[in-house]
Amino acid sequence: MTIRELTSTDVSAYQTLMLSGLREHPESFRISSQDAGEPMVPFASICSDSFTLGAWLDEGQLAGAVSFARETQAKLRHKGLLYRMYVRAESSGRGIGRKLVQEVVKRARTIEGLEHNNLTVVSLNVHAKSLYVSEGFTSFAREERSLKMGDSYFDEEQMALRLFK
Repeated sequence: MTIRELTSTDVSAYQTLMLSGLREHPESFRISSQDAGEPMVPFASICSDSFTLGAWLDEGQLAGAVSFARETQAKLRHKGLLYRMYVRAESSGRGIGRKLVQEVVKRARTIEGLEHNNLTVVSLNVHAKSLYVSEGFTSFAREERSLKMGDSYFDEEQMALRLFK
Protein backbone atom coordinates (compact mmCIF):
# COMPACT_ATOMS: atom_id res chain seq x y z
CA MET A 1 0.00 0.00 0.00
CA THR A 2 1.13 3.52 -0.81
CA ILE A 3 -0.11 6.74 0.78
CA ARG A 4 0.38 9.85 -1.30
CA GLU A 5 -1.14 13.25 -1.85
CA LEU A 6 -3.83 13.19 -4.52
CA THR A 7 -3.58 15.37 -7.60
CA SER A 8 -5.96 16.41 -10.35
CA THR A 9 -5.12 13.17 -12.21
CA ASP A 10 -6.81 11.27 -9.35
CA VAL A 11 -10.18 13.03 -9.64
CA SER A 12 -12.06 10.08 -11.11
CA ALA A 13 -10.74 7.55 -8.56
CA TYR A 14 -11.42 9.96 -5.68
CA GLN A 15 -14.96 10.77 -6.80
CA THR A 16 -15.75 7.09 -7.27
CA LEU A 17 -14.46 6.29 -3.78
CA MET A 18 -16.27 9.13 -2.03
CA LEU A 19 -19.58 8.72 -3.86
CA SER A 20 -19.49 5.04 -2.95
CA GLY A 21 -18.96 5.98 0.71
CA LEU A 22 -21.72 8.58 0.63
CA ARG A 23 -24.17 6.05 -0.81
CA GLU A 24 -23.16 3.05 1.34
CA HIS A 25 -22.69 4.92 4.64
CA PRO A 26 -24.75 8.11 4.41
CA GLU A 27 -24.98 8.38 8.20
CA SER A 28 -21.19 8.72 8.45
CA PHE A 29 -20.85 11.95 6.47
CA ARG A 30 -21.99 15.52 6.94
CA ILE A 31 -22.78 15.78 3.24
CA SER A 32 -24.98 13.61 1.05
CA SER A 33 -24.20 12.42 -2.46
CA GLN A 34 -26.66 15.08 -3.69
CA ASP A 35 -24.68 17.79 -1.88
CA ALA A 36 -21.28 16.63 -3.09
CA GLY A 37 -21.45 18.80 -6.19
CA GLU A 38 -19.02 18.98 -9.04
CA PRO A 39 -16.17 18.91 -8.77
CA MET A 40 -16.03 17.12 -5.44
CA VAL A 41 -12.29 17.60 -5.14
CA PRO A 42 -11.00 19.07 -1.88
CA PHE A 43 -7.41 18.73 -3.06
CA ALA A 44 -7.95 21.06 -6.02
CA SER A 45 -6.91 23.94 -3.80
CA ILE A 46 -4.50 26.80 -4.20
CA CYS A 47 -3.67 26.57 -0.48
CA SER A 48 -0.36 24.87 0.15
CA ASP A 49 -1.45 23.86 3.66
CA SER A 50 -4.53 21.94 2.55
CA PHE A 51 -4.34 18.49 1.01
CA THR A 52 -6.06 15.18 0.39
CA LEU A 53 -4.23 11.91 0.90
CA GLY A 54 -5.09 8.63 -0.76
CA ALA A 55 -4.21 5.08 0.22
CA TRP A 56 -3.52 3.06 -2.92
CA LEU A 57 -3.43 -0.73 -2.88
CA ASP A 58 -0.67 -2.49 -4.80
CA GLU A 59 -3.26 -3.39 -7.47
CA GLY A 60 -3.77 0.34 -8.13
CA GLN A 61 -7.14 0.75 -6.39
CA LEU A 62 -7.83 3.77 -4.20
CA ALA A 63 -8.81 2.12 -0.91
CA GLY A 64 -9.19 5.20 1.30
CA ALA A 65 -8.80 8.94 1.50
CA VAL A 66 -8.75 11.78 3.99
CA SER A 67 -8.60 15.55 3.58
CA PHE A 68 -7.05 18.30 5.66
CA ALA A 69 -7.58 22.05 5.46
CA ARG A 70 -6.11 24.83 7.50
CA GLU A 71 -8.51 27.51 8.67
CA THR A 72 -8.20 30.64 6.53
CA GLN A 73 -9.40 33.39 8.88
CA ALA A 74 -6.64 35.19 10.81
CA LYS A 75 -7.93 34.35 14.30
CA LEU A 76 -8.43 30.68 13.38
CA ARG A 77 -5.21 29.96 11.45
CA HIS A 78 -3.77 28.04 14.39
CA LYS A 79 -6.33 25.28 13.66
CA GLY A 80 -6.80 22.74 10.91
CA LEU A 81 -9.58 20.32 10.06
CA LEU A 82 -9.35 16.62 9.24
CA TYR A 83 -12.42 15.73 7.16
CA ARG A 84 -13.94 13.36 4.59
CA MET A 85 -12.18 10.33 6.02
CA TYR A 86 -13.27 7.14 4.29
CA VAL A 87 -11.91 3.64 3.76
CA ARG A 88 -13.72 1.13 1.53
CA ALA A 89 -15.45 -1.60 3.53
CA GLU A 90 -13.56 -4.33 1.67
CA SER A 91 -10.27 -2.70 2.74
CA SER A 92 -11.29 -2.28 6.38
CA GLY A 93 -9.19 -3.93 9.07
CA ARG A 94 -5.87 -3.43 7.28
CA GLY A 95 -4.82 -0.34 9.25
CA ILE A 96 -5.43 1.96 6.28
CA GLY A 97 -7.50 4.47 8.28
CA ARG A 98 -4.86 4.60 11.01
CA LYS A 99 -2.08 5.21 8.48
CA LEU A 100 -4.09 7.99 6.82
CA VAL A 101 -4.76 9.72 10.16
CA GLN A 102 -1.12 9.36 11.20
CA GLU A 103 0.07 10.88 7.93
CA VAL A 104 -2.31 13.85 8.27
CA VAL A 105 -1.03 14.50 11.80
CA LYS A 106 2.58 14.12 10.70
CA ARG A 107 2.10 16.65 7.88
CA ALA A 108 0.05 19.00 10.06
CA ARG A 109 2.91 19.16 12.56
CA THR A 110 5.16 20.58 9.83
CA ILE A 111 2.84 23.51 9.05
CA GLU A 112 4.17 26.63 10.69
CA GLY A 113 1.84 28.12 13.31
CA LEU A 114 -0.59 25.20 13.31
CA GLU A 115 -1.48 24.10 16.86
CA HIS A 116 -4.70 22.08 16.69
CA ASN A 117 -6.15 19.45 14.40
CA ASN A 118 -9.94 19.23 14.72
CA LEU A 119 -12.50 16.82 13.31
CA THR A 120 -16.19 16.01 13.56
CA VAL A 121 -17.50 12.44 13.80
CA VAL A 122 -20.99 10.99 14.01
CA SER A 123 -21.40 9.80 17.60
CA LEU A 124 -22.67 6.35 16.57
CA ASN A 125 -19.54 5.71 14.49
CA VAL A 126 -17.80 3.86 17.31
CA HIS A 127 -15.10 2.43 15.05
CA ALA A 128 -14.00 5.86 13.79
CA LYS A 129 -14.16 7.42 17.28
CA SER A 130 -12.04 4.61 18.65
CA LEU A 131 -9.43 5.19 15.95
CA TYR A 132 -9.30 8.93 16.62
CA VAL A 133 -9.03 8.44 20.40
CA SER A 134 -6.23 5.91 19.93
CA GLU A 135 -4.36 8.53 17.88
CA GLY A 136 -4.68 11.13 20.66
CA PHE A 137 -7.84 13.05 19.70
CA THR A 138 -10.17 14.01 22.54
CA SER A 139 -13.84 14.94 22.42
CA PHE A 140 -14.65 18.52 23.37
CA ALA A 141 -18.25 18.99 22.25
CA ARG A 142 -21.34 17.05 21.25
CA GLU A 143 -24.12 18.42 19.09
CA GLU A 144 -27.36 16.54 19.51
CA ARG A 145 -29.51 15.96 16.44
CA SER A 146 -26.80 17.51 14.29
CA LEU A 147 -27.67 15.55 11.15
CA LYS A 148 -31.12 14.67 9.88
CA MET A 149 -31.83 11.95 7.34
CA GLY A 150 -35.52 11.45 6.73
CA ASP A 151 -37.03 11.11 10.20
CA SER A 152 -33.77 10.03 11.84
CA TYR A 153 -31.34 12.26 13.70
CA PHE A 154 -27.64 11.71 14.41
CA ASP A 155 -25.49 13.37 17.04
CA GLU A 156 -21.99 14.56 16.18
CA GLU A 157 -18.91 14.92 18.34
CA GLN A 158 -16.15 17.41 17.80
CA MET A 159 -12.69 16.16 18.59
CA ALA A 160 -9.29 17.84 18.71
CA LEU A 161 -5.64 16.92 18.84
CA ARG A 162 -3.10 19.39 20.19
CA LEU A 163 -0.21 19.11 17.79
CA PHE A 164 2.37 20.34 20.29
CA LYS A 165 2.32 19.70 24.02
